Formats: sequence, C-alpha cells, structure tokens
Amino acid sequence: MPINLSKGQKVDLTKGNPGLKNIMVGLGWDVNAFDSGAAFDLDAAAFLLSDSGKCPTEKEFVFYGNLEHASESVKHMGDNLTGEGDGDDEQIQIDLSKIPSNIQRVAFTVTIYDSEVRRQNFGQVSNAFIRIVDETTNVELIRYDLGEDFSIETAIVVGELYRNNGEWKFNAIGSGFQGGLAALCGHYGIDVA
Repeated sequence: MPINLSKGQKVDLTKGNPGLKNIMVGLGWDVNAFDSGAAFDLDAAAFLLSDSGKCPTEKEFVFYGNLEHASESVKHMGDNLTGEGDGDDEQIQIDLSKIPSNIQRVAFTVTIYDSEVRRQNFGQVSNAFIRIVDETTNVELIRYDLGEDFSIETAIVVGELYRNNGEWKFNAIGSGFQGGLAALCGHYGIDVA
C-alpha cells in the first residue's frame, strides 16, 4: 500500500526502504471537460538544488530540453504533449546513489507550456498527482493527489526529495506560481533568456 500524502506532509523514503536506489517519479493529470481552443501541454521538470535552495548551474535543471543530468542521477523520460490516457503522463527516473553530494534537494514541478498565449491555468486541470515507485520491485511507495486547490496558477511545485541525516525523505509541497516556467526558473536561480 502506498502512503497517501496530504499537502505539507513529509515522509521517510529510504529509512523504511533500506537499499532503495532506483525510483521512478510519475506525474499525471487530466484536463477538465471544456474547450479552450488549444491543446494542453503540461511539462514535468526536476530542479537539483544545493544548500542555498538554488540550482548550482543551469545544468541542474532537468526538463524536456535537457533530459538527463550529467551525473546520470536524474533522467526525464520525455515530453508528453497531450496528457491523454490513464496513469503517468510524464516520468522522471532517479538513481539516489548517483545524486551529487552538493545536491540537497530535488524539486519536482509541473508547468503549462505556452500558458499565456493559450490562456490556460491549473484551474482547468484536475486529478493531478505525483507518485514514487521503487523501480526494482515496481511497488508504489508514495502518492500525493494535489486536489483542486488551484485557479490562476500556471506552475506548481508538486513535491521534493530531500536529504535528512543521510536518508532521503519526500515533502508534498503543492504550491502554485503565476508566470509559468520562467517564474519557477527565477525561484530556483536559473536565468531564463
């Protein structure tokens, strides 16, 4: 049985699962039944953060334009342009043993591509979730359903992995931003041209 988290809840990941190394972070969502005249393209990303809460360089930003971190610790499995169908819409593979020692947290985000032009926001999205699966056993360890807390936001920090006394934990964050990917990049210290 996965642990179902609520917003703000923190849970041990490696302490209760000794030897856990390879995990898959799955993110999914549905678009509400209405026609905005444009397809919804939601994008998952991972920001690898140092003690400062910022990315040391832009290479610590893993997304559809940079699918794999140089350490091979974080690998984005590719962009899903429609979000149609059941299950995960996008997946990010994590090798906990390869995350560089200067990285203290890995934040997972979802943004709406071209949201301003398409006039879209997370108020039009439902059933958003993040789940963490042990890739060795294919067992779902953690699930966090975001609920319908959003209206005008175009970016969400869904949750994050973080180091704590030599173990990895997960924090269900669920906080929204306006300004899409650019706002998130600014928040995490990445200069967007």
